[in-house]
Amino acid sequence: MIKRITAIVFIFLCTAVAWAILGATIFQRTYSSDSSAESRVASTWGAPQNQAPPRASYDEMVSKKEVSTENGKKLERVTQEKVTTALALESSHLNVDLNLEHRQKGLLWYSTYKVGFGGAYSFRNASDKDQDITFTLNFPTAQAIYDDLIFTVDDVPVTLKSEKNSASGVARVAAGKTANLKVGYKSQGLNDWHYSFGGAGAGNSGNDEYRANTTDVTQVRDFSLQMTTNFKDIDFPDNTLSPTEKSETANGWNLNWNYKNLVSGYQIAMTMPEKLQPGPLAGRISFFAPVSLFFFFFLMLIITTLRGIELHPMNYFFLAAAFFSFHLLLAYLVDHVSIHMAFGICSAVSIFLVVSYLRLVVGARFAAREAALAQFIYLVAFSYAFFLKGFTGLAITIGSILTLFVVMQATGKIRWKEKFAAGNPVPAPNAAG
Repeated sequence: MIKRITAIVFIFLCTAVAWAILGATIFQRTYSSDSSAESRVASTWGAPQNQAPPRASYDEMVSKKEVSTENGKKLERVTQEKVTTALALESSHLNVDLNLEHRQKGLLWYSTYKVGFGGAYSFRNASDKDQDITFTLNFPTAQAIYDDLIFTVDDVPVTLKSEKNSASGVARVAAGKTANLKVGYKSQGLNDWHYSFGGAGAGNSGNDEYRANTTDVTQVRDFSLQMTTNFKDIDFPDNTLSPTEKSETANGWNLNWNYKNLVSGYQIAMTMPEKLQPGPLAGRISFFAPVSLFFFFFLMLIITTLRGIELHPMNYFFLAAAFFSFHLLLAYLVDHVSIHMAFGICSAVSIFLVVSYLRLVVGARFAAREAALAQFIYLVAFSYAFFLKGFTGLAITIGSILTLFVVMQATGKIRWKEKFAAGNPVPAPNAAG
């Protein structure tokens, strides 16, 4: 008995090492190409977006007196200097429509989305004369396309001048009057969408700057933003503003931010929900596999001891190999089919290997009842617990405690000293079949 247990432990340890290597390989395959895969997704679909409000300003030539001294004489010169004056943003009324469309690259899903943006802004010309106002809209990122671009002042389209990452137009605004600027476009992005009220980082299109929330305190007047989503799992990043109103729809949410006179250094933002990631999930299941095999070996040892059935260590070796086949097949099947379909196929293959093998070793009834049930619980059910985000540990703990209870009740009357002294007798040919 002692020698047999020692051999089983050795087989278990060797299989655990194999699982560790397989898990490390899965994570290496997943994350070694993650940065390049994400950049490829951004180049073909679009990068994360951070939209800032447009700017309005006008230029004036102002006389400037300069005093200098030459040869002991004081000289005065009058020069012309261009001064740029920014118009205050009086109101902002925005509409944002986010439609999530996941894309898969390798072993990872990326949270790509389509966005429809529309904004109505009011700027007041506070000067005492008519001005040619330049309205400038900075696009949220350079890595994106912008279709159906709308750019009107008082409902009149203006001639646009495109620069590296912005569009601008000029319109005449009378003294003391308010100009209503309307902008809109359809675009595509990745991972999250931000709206900055202004300040540092607003409207930047660098690869990392979109992630940093604005820290400069900005005053916003008469502001409203209505956002619609086609997904239920909404998530607002840290240091961002929660909606003032929200209502659930059939497909997602209607979210509203309304402020009369807001002073804040925060942004409005939405992080797209992630899809279940096949690579990391397969890796975590592989690293956890020794626990599943331990419970299965433990239960098989208890059952065979109670039933007087002898399983040779070589039998345990093939059982361990059948367990390992589940994770090996899962690691390479998730590249080609959905994670749920891959999980179902791998479960069926592994259980078939164990049942068909033990049918020959012990008997059909033992293989189809005790062994198949134990494998389903400790391999399939325990592994599926990793699909239950937030409940994995609890589900496995409950299963472990229930196993302990059943085994304790079944073995409470066994005299283990006698069992270890006498060994495990060889059963009659029909003992388990």
